[in-house]
Amino acid sequence: MNTKKIAIIGAGVAGIAAAIRLRTKGHDVEVFEANDYLGGKLSLLEQDGYRFDAGPSLFTMPELVEELFALAGRNIDDYFHYQRLTEGCRYFYEDGTRIVTPTSAQDFAQEIAKQTGEPAANITSFLKRSANYYGLVGELFLYKSMHKTSTFLNWKAAKAIAQLPALGIFKTMHEANATHFRNPKVVQLFDRFATYNGSSPYQTPALLNMIPHLEHNKGAFLPKGGMYAITESLSRLAKDLGVKFHLKSRVEKILTQQGRTVGLKVNGQELPFEAVVSNMDMVATYRKLLAHEPAPEKLLSQPKSSSALIFYWGINKQFEQLGLHNILFSRDYATEFDHIFKLKTIYADPTVYINITSKHEPSHAPEGAENWFVMINVPNNIGQEWDTLIAQARRDIVRKINRTLKTDIEKLIVTEAMLEPRTIESRTSSVKGALYGNSSNNRYAAFLRHANFSAKIKHLYFCGGSVHPGGGVPLALLSARIMAELLEERER
Repeated sequence: MNTKKIAIIGAGVAGIAAAIRLRTKGHDVEVFEANDYLGGKLSLLEQDGYRFDAGPSLFTMPELVEELFALAGRNIDDYFHYQRLTEGCRYFYEDGTRIVTPTSAQDFAQEIAKQTGEPAANITSFLKRSANYYGLVGELFLYKSMHKTSTFLNWKAAKAIAQLPALGIFKTMHEANATHFRNPKVVQLFDRFATYNGSSPYQTPALLNMIPHLEHNKGAFLPKGGMYAITESLSRLAKDLGVKFHLKSRVEKILTQQGRTVGLKVNGQELPFEAVVSNMDMVATYRKLLAHEPAPEKLLSQPKSSSALIFYWGINKQFEQLGLHNILFSRDYATEFDHIFKLKTIYADPTVYINITSKHEPSHAPEGAENWFVMINVPNNIGQEWDTLIAQARRDIVRKINRTLKTDIEKLIVTEAMLEPRTIESRTSSVKGALYGNSSNNRYAAFLRHANFSAKIKHLYFCGGSVHPGGGVPLALLSARIMAELLEERER
């Protein structure tokens, strides 16, 4: 195929991965980023001697990062290192139950059985079923375009589609988990995986129970230097390959003529390109950059995922009872999710996630201190009184931490920053501050994500968490892979 001049809008992890893939095919690639930093949600915050990963905190499917270096013919060890974790998450329940989960599937099952009385065999069979879900439909839903007939015209796709009813497409995640497990604490533990794509376990289909397979069968990992090392290493690789990055370069319009893209308008200047890839939120792409073109209104109007309220706290003490990943569960999970998705507000007893990378990276906090990434799931932004909600949520989070850890955390916070739905929206162009684009709160959600290409506008492509196959670092990387394959095929 002839070399093309290609523009990418947005330097999130999918945009950087897309740039690498297209550059390895010989294309001239330029990336335009409105912010003065790379990474989108996978960014960095440094404050008063503390270093925080500002966004995603769990690393799975490292092979998707390794693949980019292999494609580029570069030695990954010159750019990127990571370790497999032996401990997963530490779970804290209001009645005092504590579970420190090993990442080994067998040890994980034994530890849950020990702490809850749930038969280990139930855990083991669940993880086997999770692996089966992934094996049957993972490749179909995650690795291929859902918008090409050829994806479905093969025996593997036919087999997967035939088994969808048995795989739980007509049950919710919670219904399947409550049927499989005896102990409500174990149900809650596995229900939480719905939050990995910003959905509710009481609404999302049981098919999403494939998610635990990635963490507990395939493994959980941590990059050396923290999650931001993914952005650093991939952007360095892209630059070494000759990709050009333009920071503080807000794209104002995708230029089109007679049903095809011909370039971009950036900071008032029109620039010609032969193909354009948007790593910007799909809704924002159409509303802001393609306002002059017809929009796929049905896709744009789909319900959005949850958002997040995150406090970045420098804590001048170390807590031995906490690990890298920690969950302080709500007493009433169903009511919490009702507040998020139905009432569009924040529950008074939210589930609190605390990520502390200084447990593995001591340089991320001063000696004797810890860097706390404290997050709760909240509704997306529809104009709520956020200042009031955030102030109350902070008080509720502090009370919950104090109650659980028997401490007075307020006295230990020496520095603080915050990210909330409005700032998520303004910094990342994520419509309504939704972290994952559309929610997966119905059985058809996978089919209602935008394709990785435009069916109406030639030479226009999409990647990132708001399009197929979804949000989160692994899926964003897969979106870049699917997009690059489609671009090669369609531009040929």
